[in-house]
Amino acid sequence: MSTVYVITRYQSKQTGFLLENDRLIEVFPDAGGFDLLGGIYVGKVQRILKNIGAAFVEIAGGQIGFLPLSEAGHAILTNRSADGRLQSGDELFVQVKKDAVKTKDPVLSARLSLPGRYFCTNIGGAAGIRYSARLTLDQKNRLESTLADLTLPDGIGLVVRTAAGELEDGSVIKRYATEQIQRAEQLISVGRTRSVYSLLSEQIPGFLKPFTQERLPWPKKVVTDEPGIYTAFSEYLARDPLLQVKLELYADPTLSLSALYGLAQKLDDAFSRTVWLKSGGYLVIEPTEALTVIDVNTGKYTDRKQAEETFRLINAEAACEIARQLRLRNLSGIILADFINMKDKEANHHILSLLRQFTADDPVPVRIVDMTALGLVEITRQKRRPPLAEQMGRSRKKHEISRDGKSQGREIFEEL
Repeated sequence: MSTVYVITRYQSKQTGFLLENDRLIEVFPDAGGFDLLGGIYVGKVQRILKNIGAAFVEIAGGQIGFLPLSEAGHAILTNRSADGRLQSGDELFVQVKKDAVKTKDPVLSARLSLPGRYFCTNIGGAAGIRYSARLTLDQKNRLESTLADLTLPDGIGLVVRTAAGELEDGSVIKRYATEQIQRAEQLISVGRTRSVYSLLSEQIPGFLKPFTQERLPWPKKVVTDEPGIYTAFSEYLARDPLLQVKLELYADPTLSLSALYGLAQKLDDAFSRTVWLKSGGYLVIEPTEALTVIDVNTGKYTDRKQAEETFRLINAEAACEIARQLRLRNLSGIILADFINMKDKEANHHILSLLRQFTADDPVPVRIVDMTALGLVEITRQKRRPPLAEQMGRSRKKHEISRDGKSQGREIFEEL
């Protein structure tokens, strides 16, 4: 599978575009700068609201974050000895787990996570060593044997990531694991001496965050027309010689990088209400305040003789496309997908199975709940960032179905 990560300017902002077999699967609007997500700070508790089980904590720049008390059980305090309680005025380590969305504050946690390519350390969370579920049995057994004598400090857990399965040299595996543990120990040691509101974790530029913090697999190729990003990416890759990523600085004055990959059209499609399928069917995607509705339609298909077989074909293709659109548009919360009704119950079970299969690679947790009696598939996707349209500051373009000259020529722009 060919994956390319393109970093270029879109509407004057450095933006990352992740393409898989020339299809856009994810967009990172903040590729040129830094954001709060993933940052570890010394925060200060402003208020505790026990009736909702949460505290409001101030971090750098006067930003207020929402800290569920369930995420504060093993908090590291810097102004007094921890006794299992949280009080107003307490200074503690917190990490931004979810960005601010509309009127909601960023969500914080006192369970810290320091991601690395091969290992991830947890502070204040689960102790011991845990292994990625995506490791093969042979890989897991080999890694368990190599790490059997590894000693973990109190309060620090180690997660062995999928990429660690690529490592075969036992000394290299132990070195990477030890370095990751030392990072966590250093953060705790240095953090206890820092003043309130300090940023404790390294500021990672937006173009690296998808692969270092959001745990996406590294792409086969990275292309950018920004010399500064090219240099920074080169320096990062040089620190990890095991990374097999081809880096290219694009400098053709006759054709822009955006035009080369057709990014403007691909991005416009990501804001369209209608998504056409190769089979002739189409999706209609309607976000609302409470949920997102996705309707699957037969489109140009008119022959009723083999209707059931065609419905199965369109629904199967729609399941794949819905999984892509959830990730591309960063849709979250409750999603209802209305597939074409089929008489065969086994065919309906197959659709649910396909959805689970196609959403398995989504870096954001997706749950395929079930199909209701009315044939609606219930889906939930965790909220981490605002929807793509909101991040890009775009209006949502509504229009009538426009294939085969059937457009009424009417467009409505709805401000987000």
